[in-house]
Order: sequence, then C-alpha cells, then structure tokens
Amino acid sequence: MRAELSTIGFEEFRTSEQVASHLGPNHKGTTLVVVNSVCGCAAGAARPGIKYAVENAKIKPGTLATVFAGNDREAVDKLRELSLPYPPSSPAMALFKDGELVHFVERHHIEGRNAKMIGEHLVEVFEHFCE
Repeated sequence: MRAELSTIGFEEFRTSEQVASHLGPNHKGTTLVVVNSVCGCAAGAARPGIKYAVENAKIKPGTLATVFAGNDREAVDKLRELSLPYPPSSPAMALFKDGELVHFVERHHIEGRNAKMIGEHLVEVFEHFCE
C-alpha cells in the first residue's frame, strides 16, 4: 500500500517534524499530501486515481508526499492540524501552495467515485493551482 505511492514519486512523511518542516511558514511552491489508508476506497479508487493524475497531468505539484493513517500517527496528526477546518479523513488529499491549504479532498469525495473520476478531478486541481 505504501509502495503504490512511493514508486510513483511520493515522499513518505513519517513524523510530525517532517510534515512541519516541509509545510512550515517558509513553504514555497505546491505540495500534494495524501493521507493513505488500508480501507477499500483507498485501494480501489484513491491510490489508482492519484496514479492516474500523476501520470496524466501536464502540470503537477512540486512535491508529492504521503502520510499513512494508523501507522504514521504523528505525521497524520500534524497534517490534520494544518488541514483545519476539515475534519479528520482517510483517505484524503491536501494541496498546499506557498504554505496555505488551497484544496482538500475528503473521504466522502472519494467514496462512490472511480479512480478515473478522482484522477481527472486532481488533474483539474493541479492545472488550477500548480505552476
């Protein structure tokens, strides 16, 4: 489950320090952070949708990162803090630009959608926010 994202270029943030250091006040550019999980919608739609987006987008975030719910507790908690006012959600996808959360995909936006729908949505988000 981890390898599905790391093999396509996602960096794993496993501690709160890694998340805070990367997304701190001096963060420049765009970063997509995926809250990965073991649930069926992560396996069937979220991760394949993310892969579709990364492979098909002409414009992508400068950094692709992931935290794993239930495993990287500190990192997930820090990301959730930075993603307020959105409630905890896994899987989820958070796009940051210059230190500000600019787009968030919650679990309920993933459930009931197929990978291509999620991927196409992310491609549009990347085109809107990434340079």
